[in-house]
Amino acid sequence: MRIYGLQQDSIVDGPGFRFACFVQGCPHGCPGCHNPDSHDPDGGMEMTVEQVAAELLKNPLTDGLTLSGGEPFAQAEDCLALAQIAHSHGLNVWCYSGWTFAHLRDEGTAAQKALLAELDVLVDGPFLLAERTLSLPWRGSRNQRVIDVQASLAAGSEVVRPD
Repeated sequence: MRIYGLQQDSIVDGPGFRFACFVQGCPHGCPGCHNPDSHDPDGGMEMTVEQVAAELLKNPLTDGLTLSGGEPFAQAEDCLALAQIAHSHGLNVWCYSGWTFAHLRDEGTAAQKALLAELDVLVDGPFLLAERTLSLPWRGSRNQRVIDVQASLAAGSEVVRPD
């Protein structure tokens, strides 16, 4: 995997103490992105899924894994493997993507659809500088949604969480 950075004990990338995995590479290039250095797919550092998982599992107080970026769905196979490891250890999995739930569900690759199906929560949609806000939890702009993925897949349409 290409990694931009890893953060233990994040409290801003979802509820509880989270292990945030910021992947390297993003095709969206959103103006005002808070991680613009993560856009170059050749930047960052190379790590195996197993190395990232070892870091994830170091802290027994971790509540969950957050996949962010960069764009996690650009590395769907590796992010899927990491999400499966997190779930096997009882952790919940959140993911941030510039693509929408509907795009990933309907037009994603097989690996992207498999990653989507493994998630608990997806914060979807591009960051829009004109919609930037600090008042909404877990997102950077008003257009982004916090989606309960499992409920959405069961319902056949997006189920947006109230938080």
